[in-house]
Parts: sequence; structure tokens; C-alpha cells
Amino acid sequence: MKEAMLYEKLENLQVRCHLCQHRCTISEGHYGICAVRQNRGGVLYSLVYAKAIASHIDPIEKKPLFHFQPGSTSFSIATVGCNFHCPFCQNSDISQMPRDMKEIAGQDFPPESVVRAALRRDCQSISYTYTEPTVYFEYAYDTARQAHAAGLKNVFVSNGYMTPETVKTVAPYLDAINVDLKAFDDDVYRKYIGAELPKILQSIEAIYEAGIWLEITTLIVPSVTDTEAQIQGAAEFIASLNPNIPWHVSRYHPSYKFNAPPTPTNILKKAYEIGKAAGLRYIYLGNVWGEGENTYCWKCGALLIARLGFSVSQNRIFNNCCPECGEQIAGRYLSS
Repeated sequence: MKEAMLYEKLENLQVRCHLCQHRCTISEGHYGICAVRQNRGGVLYSLVYAKAIASHIDPIEKKPLFHFQPGSTSFSIATVGCNFHCPFCQNSDISQMPRDMKEIAGQDFPPESVVRAALRRDCQSISYTYTEPTVYFEYAYDTARQAHAAGLKNVFVSNGYMTPETVKTVAPYLDAINVDLKAFDDDVYRKYIGAELPKILQSIEAIYEAGIWLEITTLIVPSVTDTEAQIQGAAEFIASLNPNIPWHVSRYHPSYKFNAPPTPTNILKKAYEIGKAAGLRYIYLGNVWGEGENTYCWKCGALLIARLGFSVSQNRIFNNCCPECGEQIAGRYLSS
């Protein structure tokens, strides 16, 4: 347990958390929407500090990040908890544990131990992933600072509901982020997720403006996020920020409380075409083995990075450029 960052004390022992866009006002003894932050006597505490529920070595492509240190490994950690309650959550057993089971599980794994473990296993970065890093921000922040001091990069895999204050605080230590843009319809966000689309877009803009390497994932859920209007809206929004932002269009599989059939691959391919028409240069298909995984030069079409699943078999990018036409390829590469 550790006192929270980015909160204010109010009258009558109430507090207001400013980590995520919910900006919960929490009465004494109560919890935030995330269920892992509690007001005790007018002080807000994180109940998951240094309590890791998962730690693994992952290829960076699993995050997914395709233009950030491709082919490298990332030491990945998470605690329980999330500030969303998506019925189609892919990691509900740990993200929803505090809400569904009223339990906060995890093993003691302090920041210095995380950094040592990452270095010992020759990882190039630490990823704060599997659940939402905003809800264990103090743990991620302290670890990220130590990781930078040790020469490691830091990665968030996030639902993007951070406040501008949170983005500003973490930006000096955060090198890359993949944001889940789960839908492009405010009604869908409110009904299925308990959030607001404009606030997500505000956060994505703040992340981009902070200079953090940004990639975006959209899970295409049948009957929920698979409309052409939503797909086109997401593609056009991303392109308006920068057409070089990679967009991962991912296939849904039945999970948690949602039991729609898996996304037809033809919808993913349609999303790819819509993204290209919107001007996006790098679009990838996720959760589809052997399709839409390679990186090509947006200008001449040359194959630059060959992938199968999360494995990189070839990387021809040299000095951030295409070896065929010399065009710069957006990203943060190990040679950078």
C-alpha cells in the first residue's frame, strides 16, 4: 500500500483522484471505480503498489508495438484492476478481479527487483500491460524511473483514459504506448465500457503531443464496433494526428461476458482498406495468424519487416530508412 499520486483532498475527508478521466470523488472508506484505490482517513492509497499479479518476458510485438524496437523482448508486469468494465475483456480474470471477486491478489515485486529481472533476462524494455497501468500508476512510475536510469525503455499498454496531468507526469519516462481505441462511438463507450469517447481522444492527443511513440489498437467486436462509420471515424482521427501512427485492427474472440462469434476476417480486411483510404501508412491485422503482420515501405512497397505471429524473421530497416528507396520509416528502432 502506498499513498497515491495526483489526487486532491476535499472537505469531509473526501478525496478526488486525478489519474484517470473518471476523476472519482471518493468518500472516506470507499474505493474508486478501479477498485484498487481507497480513501483511508482522507488519504488516497494505492492497494496494488508492488503487488504483481503477472510477470513475463514477451516479444515487443505482443503489446502490440511494431515500430518500436522490433524483434526485441520486453519484461512485462501487471497488477490486478482496471478502470473499465468491458464485457469483452481479454484479461478479465485479473483486470476485473477486484470488482468481481472483491480480491486483490499479487506477489511482492518492488520496482528495483523488476528492473533487475529485466536486465538479468536481457530485455530491452519494461512493459506495463495486461491490465490498465493507470490504476497502478505509482508502481509503474517508480519502476519506469529506475528503468530509465538503468538504460531500459518503458512501454504502456493502455486504454488511454489517462488525464493530461498523468500524461505530463509520466512522459519523461515513457518511451512508447499502445492505446486501445475500443470504439468510435460515444454511445458504445458509455454503454459497454463506462467511459466517454471525447476524453479518450483528448488523452490520445496529449500522448501524441508529449512525443511518446504511439501505436493504436482497435478490437473489432461484431455488432458493437464493426460498423463502417466507426471504423472510418477511427481511421480518420488517427490520420488527422499523423498518418505515420501504426493502427492495429484486431480480431475479437469470445471472452468474459460477451459471446459473439469471432470477427470475420473480411471485416478486418475492409478496415484495412478504409484505413488506407484515410491515408494511414501502417495498418496491421491482429489475432489473425500469418496475415497483415509485415511492415512495408509506404512509398515504394518494399518488404521491410517480415513477421509470423510475434516473431520477426527479417528486418531490413537501416538507419530508420527503407533500403530500396531511402524513405524514412517512422518508428523508434534499436539502432536509433
